[in-house]
Amino acid sequence: MKPKVLKSNSAEFREFMAAMEARRGGRDSGVDNAASRIVEAVRKRGDRALIDLTFELDNVRLTPRTLRVPAADLRAAMGKITREDLRALKLAARRIADFHRRTMEKSFVYRDRTGMRLGQIASPIKRVGIYVPGGMGAYPSSVLMNAIPAKVAGVEDIVMVSPPVPGGDRPAVLAAAAIAGVSEVYRVGGAQSIAALAYGTESIRPVDKIVGPGNAFVQAAKRMVYGIVDIDKMAGPSEVLVIADTSAKPAWVAADLIAQAEHGSGDEAAILLTPSAALAARVADELESALKTLPRGRQAGAAIARRGAMVVVRDLEEAFDLSNRIGPEHLELDIRKPAKWLPRVKAAGAVFLGLLTPAPLGDYLAGPNHVLPTGGTARFASPLGAYDFLKRTSIIEASRGAIAALGASVAHLARMEGFEGHARAIELRSVTGNSKRGGRGG
Repeated sequence: MKPKVLKSNSAEFREFMAAMEARRGGRDSGVDNAASRIVEAVRKRGDRALIDLTFELDNVRLTPRTLRVPAADLRAAMGKITREDLRALKLAARRIADFHRRTMEKSFVYRDRTGMRLGQIASPIKRVGIYVPGGMGAYPSSVLMNAIPAKVAGVEDIVMVSPPVPGGDRPAVLAAAAIAGVSEVYRVGGAQSIAALAYGTESIRPVDKIVGPGNAFVQAAKRMVYGIVDIDKMAGPSEVLVIADTSAKPAWVAADLIAQAEHGSGDEAAILLTPSAALAARVADELESALKTLPRGRQAGAAIARRGAMVVVRDLEEAFDLSNRIGPEHLELDIRKPAKWLPRVKAAGAVFLGLLTPAPLGDYLAGPNHVLPTGGTARFASPLGAYDFLKRTSIIEASRGAIAALGASVAHLARMEGFEGHARAIELRSVTGNSKRGGRGG
């Protein structure tokens, strides 16, 4: 099926945009109900529920002893992949760590003009769970992108869960876990693994935060356990939006759209915005041709048929306005002088500047995280970073001068809100502080 070519002022495009925006915050009651039953089963029955559900849903029979991957197996996995694979994983790990060290927040303390000492302590979360998807393939890159920022932040225990497969452990995934410094790995996935991380079982101690992408059942379970633990974000299907002018290469643009559409859920979004009708038509032709030879061409083609479009816009200004409205996960600027247009970007998970910078570069080893806001949440959300694994604690230490300068105003504000007890608590200190200097104060 040939990809759609639409005009931005057409009824067809308005319908397409409405469907894109309708994805935001969408809930499936069937998924929610199933996830709820799974979460409750694990909460009540612990390991027994994990074992039963893993056999039922993943066709893998486990025992309490085989739930956890032995630490020796993680180290051994590095010898079970090719040297080239190991070299690539280590290169990616170094680059990801280097970038995320720069995102760290620092503790600070200062004194204000009244003499009050104020500050903030930034300290790592103690125990974090990371979810690594299974499904159609092995995803060692997801291990690195979730675990390394936690390690950089100083997280003590990094606990990984991932769906098992009948053929045995994925060596590349276990090797990535060893490289990233993962503490514990469990052969369990789906909503049941999220429940285990949140509530704990006989074999899995509960964590303080859960991060990582997953299918609709995983996302529903994360939403349900929020409050028992923290979570990163509600990750949806992958998205790419390319803004291109006549300097772009049609085959390259088509390849970049396919790269995000081939993940396999069928709900991935792949959109081109361009002022050039000729470029839109050529990209559509290149897409149609490339999909015929792609190993996952059927899955990618289905996603593009549903959520893909080549859109002819009035000009680049309109393209950026539409992009900000969509808030894509990946935004590629295949245009002349892309840095000049960067200030126009108001909502995107990651921006890729220029023809030589496709989204897959960021997916694997550029350095910034590939766990990005999806479904329009780039309007308010950020990529996963080391900062997501830090807690912030405020520091306040008053001085006599601070109480003298601010106490009356604190009491006034408290009484404005009807809290006499608050006011008296500060006034006692105002009186005590001033009496030491010979006066009552107020």
